[in-house]
Amino acid sequence: MSTAGIVLVALAIAVGLAGIILPILPGGLLVIGAIGVWAFVEGTVVSWVTFGIAAALFAAAMVIKYTWPVKRMRQADVRTSVLVIGALAGFVGFFVIPVIGLLIGFVAGVFAAELAIRRDLTRAWASTVHALKGVALSVGVELTGALLAAVAWGIGVWVMHG
Repeated sequence: MSTAGIVLVALAIAVGLAGIILPILPGGLLVIGAIGVWAFVEGTVVSWVTFGIAAALFAAAMVIKYTWPVKRMRQADVRTSVLVIGALAGFVGFFVIPVIGLLIGFVAGVFAAELAIRRDLTRAWASTVHALKGVALSVGVELTGALLAAVAWGIGVWVMHG
């Protein structure tokens, strides 16, 4: 692959990493997809091993992303239905107030749902904080997995083009 091609893959990876933090794009999939395209174009053993390592790191992060925060939220007694309402409100908020509306809608949705269920402001706010911590943990785990995949790709490029 030419230098320009490697730069384009690196750019796609950077956009993917940004997409994890600002959920406009499916960031993690973009990172792995870019590395997969690079491996396909290179077509060498090193490129495919690099892709396999990157994909394994990212897959492990995705498993952790969906198990660790959920376990913590269950311990805090945050119901799944509340998170679904928060996600729906975040989706609507994203279109009402682009980008930051996602966070505002999620917080408002979780708080309103918890308040309707528990009828206690303090408990509703505590559940909202736990839900936000869970989302932040989830984003952090996905970002870590994508960063590790990007590092694996960088090492693969270095090995091949040193």
